[in-house]
Amino acid sequence: MFVGRPFEGLADETEWVALRELVPAATAPLTLRDHPDRELTLATVLPMAWPGLVKPDGRIILGLQSTSRSGDLSRDLASVLEAALTTDPGSFVDVEGLPGPGLRLQDLLADAGALTPAMHETFGFWLDGEAPDDPEVSASLERANSSILPTARMSSAQSAFWCRVPDRAHVRWVLPDDEDVALDALARLRASGDLHLGDNTKYAGAFRAHGLLVPVWDVPREPEATTWEDALATVAKLYAEAVAEDGPLPREAARAREGLRGRQLTLR
Repeated sequence: MFVGRPFEGLADETEWVALRELVPAATAPLTLRDHPDRELTLATVLPMAWPGLVKPDGRIILGLQSTSRSGDLSRDLASVLEAALTTDPGSFVDVEGLPGPGLRLQDLLADAGALTPAMHETFGFWLDGEAPDDPEVSASLERANSSILPTARMSSAQSAFWCRVPDRAHVRWVLPDDEDVALDALARLRASGDLHLGDNTKYAGAFRAHGLLVPVWDVPREPEATTWEDALATVAKLYAEAVAEDGPLPREAARAREGLRGRQLTLR
């Protein structure tokens, strides 16, 4: 069964989506409801895209950006956690085939899966020592580090991130609302001329990510993330006000909505 919002019901749904889709290297501590003394860390990516890893001392690391095997990403990740509990220390978690019906992250995690992520500039968090002993892990680490795009968390909106790509930079923001609600609010901002981050910026469109909408702005490449904080804070304030508005969309906003729907992105 396909689940459109697999992280719905977790305390920080937008953060789970952002770590899955936007952030290259990050970790966050988690607690298992029935095994609170078993140390568990969520990681964006693990060596060679392993779904999970059990360290020699028994610590579990869960790879969030591993391949989804069914229509419910939450169930997929929960099945990796279940397998990790019976995996020998010092081994990666081996899962094959589709997981059968069973528990989801929402059932396994304490504190409703609340996240306090730490972002990293490299994947050095894979290592407990200075260098990996396994040459495959070493090669995987080198490849992964070379693929990282400079990424920074924005402080003016929850689950918003700036990243620099070769010819420009982007600001991307995971919205917490249902897609129709978010699209209506963005349309109101578009109609009022407020859907921008200032001069030389452009609203590029939005993409869907695990049932939520992620608007994307193109911004000049060179300025750092902090340059766009004030403008994003203004957009976030106006967005919240637009979400709170009742009644049908005004004519201009309705037209803007159709235009925005046509600008939904596939590139993540």
